[in-house]
Amino acid sequence: MAYDEALAERLRERFADDPAVTAKKMFGGLAFLTNGNMTVGVHADELIVRIDPASVAGRAGVRPFEVGGRSMPGWILVAGEVLDDPVLDEWVALAKAHVATLPPKK
Repeated sequence: MAYDEALAERLRERFADDPAVTAKKMFGGLAFLTNGNMTVGVHADELIVRIDPASVAGRAGVRPFEVGGRSMPGWILVAGEVLDDPVLDEWVALAKAHVATLPPKK
């Protein structure tokens, strides 16, 4: 499955100055990892966000992230059509704050 290169580029721009962030192909898309922990990613034309799903319940364009029919706890998908720049910035900030609470992976 192809992923939205334009969304991936928008994320690259947001993480360009952060040496702790690397990009890696995952889930048929592109993931951005902070100190080894996946922070956000692009799946088709949607944004994968690592966050407590209960903290964002009811937000527009948000649904659980599923892989192979299995729900992925701690992950959500945000529909591409709601991701204007301010909304994308907010999701990136929320994901970065959540991942900052996790121990680095080696």
